Amino acid sequence: MTEVERIADQFKRSFTGEAWHGPAVTQILEGITAPQAAARPFSGAHSIWEIVLHIAAWEGACVRRLHGDRAELPTEEDWPRPTDLSETGWQQTVAALGQGHAALCDAVSKLDESQLDQPIVAGMSSVYVTLHGVVQHSLYHAGQIASLKKATSKDGRV
Repeated sequence: MTEVERIADQFKRSFTGEAWHGPAVTQILEGITAPQAAARPFSGAHSIWEIVLHIAAWEGACVRRLHGDRAELPTEEDWPRPTDLSETGWQQTVAALGQGHAALCDAVSKLDESQLDQPIVAGMSSVYVTLHGVVQHSLYHAGQIASLKKATSKDGRV
């Protein structure tokens, strides 16, 4: 397996399953309703919905960076707020996260090994460090989502 293939495998494991640590992002999102996604059970914390939009924003920023755009996100792009709080709006948000993740995986699959040690964009970290950072970022927030899901579920389960 090449290093690019190993990185792609980490993206798959962290997003859809078979991660060493436990449930992947999509597994944690299963069964969450729009009211749960919009809830704020902890004062000052983001909602599940906002976290999902945030993960999507940074996966999108990574794709942009792989194509040469610095993708420095202003607050409204970094932490977007949901606008349609309906069940349909929530399902569209989850679907958009999946589509963005697929676009990122596609971009990763097209990388050449020689690119991994190069800056993703001039003055920024390497492609290798950035890609691993995106995986770590998603898993960090997946843990937050798991806690919020537990706090908003009727039976206290993730």
